[in-house]
Amino acid sequence: MNWEKIGQVYNVNGKLPWASSHAMIPTPIALEDRIRVFFGTRGTNGKASISFVDLDINDPSQIIAEHDRPVLSHGQVGCFDDCGVLPGCLVKTEDRLLMYYVGFNVRNTVPYSNAIGVAESFDDGITFQRVYEGAVVDRTKDEPYFSVSPCVISDGKSWKMYYASCTEWISVNDKYEALYHIKMASSSDGFNWDRPNISCILPLKDDESNARPTVFIKDGIFHMYYSYRGSSDFRDGVDSYRLGYAISQDGEHWERKDSECGIGFSEDGWDSKMLAYPSVLEVGQSTYLFYNGNGFGQTGFGIAKMV
Repeated sequence: MNWEKIGQVYNVNGKLPWASSHAMIPTPIALEDRIRVFFGTRGTNGKASISFVDLDINDPSQIIAEHDRPVLSHGQVGCFDDCGVLPGCLVKTEDRLLMYYVGFNVRNTVPYSNAIGVAESFDDGITFQRVYEGAVVDRTKDEPYFSVSPCVISDGKSWKMYYASCTEWISVNDKYEALYHIKMASSSDGFNWDRPNISCILPLKDDESNARPTVFIKDGIFHMYYSYRGSSDFRDGVDSYRLGYAISQDGEHWERKDSECGIGFSEDGWDSKMLAYPSVLEVGQSTYLFYNGNGFGQTGFGIAKMV
């Protein structure tokens, strides 16, 4: 596949206390007359919340509205998301919009812990309410560390979730860094998940991590874009996030084809050092790739179009 970059489209302006920096993990959905893109943003208190911006459905480079408040903020003290939330994916059902999101806790021995929750909206995402105060995908006996970056696809009867599962914390320059790779779960209702510890995208080297899968089906083939990075110099260096690509015949067994990803770093500018957190959206005859550039979303998000 090949992508033509439209460019950087949106970033927060830093004028609001709940949105002082970052437009992370762009998570789009096509509505009748617009593309609504949810994103995670950091407040002056250091906690992340979720809001959205609306783009012209015929020209996604054009912003037509910005929401003026969070649609989901940090959870109750002691819950899995009491230190902040980030979007993961959206699923449109007959009567509501489901958002699978990531919650954060600050930890003592390691920097953080994540789990996956679900919220629902009955007004196309203007407001969300948690379905449960607790996580729907959390640590288990087989996955003892954390779960993050869900992508859920459903045909209305069966549900698949692709997500990143932490497999180990390693010490790099006297600091703990997480290793994680993409696994798969299934469900009959979207809330109770069977997790047989199936790995979909395995690291190509010992210190690689991959996450934020986005899966779509085209011509009967499952396609996945995702982020992958190293562990030694990934925040602003040679090991930073870039985009990977894989295909599958059945949605369970995947073949990495990163060289066929079709998009790479720009020579300079907002996405010259990092490509992260992709999300693919089909709108009519067009297919768009939303992603973050340098700084894990500190430079906002941009779009590329499949050609």
